[in-house]
Amino acid sequence: MSLSMPASAGFSGFSGFLRSPRAILFGGGQRHALGAVARTLGTRALVCTDERLAADAMFGAMIQNLQTCGLETMVYDKTQAELPMAGVLECVERSRAFAPDVVIGIGGGSCMDMAKLVGLLLTHGGDLSDYYGELKVPGPLMPLIAIPTTSGTGSEVTAVAVVADDRKDMKVGVSSPHLIPHTAICDPELTRSCPPGLTACSGADALTHAIEAFTAVRREAAADLATGRVFVGKNALTDVHALTAIGLLAKYLPRAVENGDDTQARAGVMMAALHAGLAFGTAGTAAAHAIQYPVGALTHTAHGIGVAVLMPYVMAFNRPACTAEFAKIASAMGVEGHDEEKLADAAIEAVRGLLSRIGIPATLQDIGLSGDDLAHVAAQSMLAARLVNNNPRPLDEAAMAAITRAAHQGRPPAPV
Repeated sequence: MSLSMPASAGFSGFSGFLRSPRAILFGGGQRHALGAVARTLGTRALVCTDERLAADAMFGAMIQNLQTCGLETMVYDKTQAELPMAGVLECVERSRAFAPDVVIGIGGGSCMDMAKLVGLLLTHGGDLSDYYGELKVPGPLMPLIAIPTTSGTGSEVTAVAVVADDRKDMKVGVSSPHLIPHTAICDPELTRSCPPGLTACSGADALTHAIEAFTAVRREAAADLATGRVFVGKNALTDVHALTAIGLLAKYLPRAVENGDDTQARAGVMMAALHAGLAFGTAGTAAAHAIQYPVGALTHTAHGIGVAVLMPYVMAFNRPACTAEFAKIASAMGVEGHDEEKLADAAIEAVRGLLSRIGIPATLQDIGLSGDDLAHVAAQSMLAARLVNNNPRPLDEAAMAAITRAAHQGRPPAPV
């Protein structure tokens, strides 16, 4: 007797898929486990960070911890925000003779992405552009350890790294399960020095990750779904992480922005960023991220600011396709009520209100985008096919233009 059963025969609502590191260590003081973790993976550690962190006493203590545990270390501390390609190539050349067998990224998203891309090139060689897009990495990398010092990017648990390619004058992504770090060490004490603006920007980034993962397109749970694409769309497992992240951010992000010494808020926001990373690292993101790439290239604003500005307008566009999801978002953010339609509308306002409270600009005009660039942004946004195809409501250039105009002018998107 065959035991096979189609997904439609009762289990489709519980179909799920999730990628994650082999180990996640979370909590105050967990940075002290770095040496013990690293020595199980190698003996020569390349550490990627930036100049500010390299001068921090807690960073120095982590390097000492590695050395006490028997690892030889090399520190590359020239990582820059938005990760220019030149920095990645410089780090690879400087570290090649050192021959690391484990790479550690300590810092914000750029530092962790630096570790991923340097590990990729040291392991497999070639030009970085050989790996742009999805599923181009041919095999496993040397072990990676990711230690975030901000709460937002989720890079510590995701299969993607983003680099600014000056040859293309845009940011591009490398997406492969082989980029997922072996171990993520998430210590909220490392975020205590984040100023309010960076806390807000990073937390808004995490909120956008969670919302777009929770409202991404839901694909049929075919057996080859997980092997045929990196970002598979929303499912039963990613939904749990996304909603948890949204609820934590609604509760703790304003507190963390208003009082950086609030240790409970710092921990709550870092936990939210971790959950959001687990959600979007498998489900993927959508229109807000697609539009932000050209917006960021034109305005030179931080990624988290760009996607957060766009999020309420993208939600307004997607509202007809996401009533049930938006209602759950509203409930997670503390909105009371039982009418699903009213809750769905309230979700957009709740997100807008949260972003306003933490100081996120209201429009694309506020972050310096010229009205003359709107058509260019709409056209360029459509090039991010994996994000466009992940949106819950179908997108074409006219739809992108409607969202972009609305976000520039501060009004709901016109019908398309």
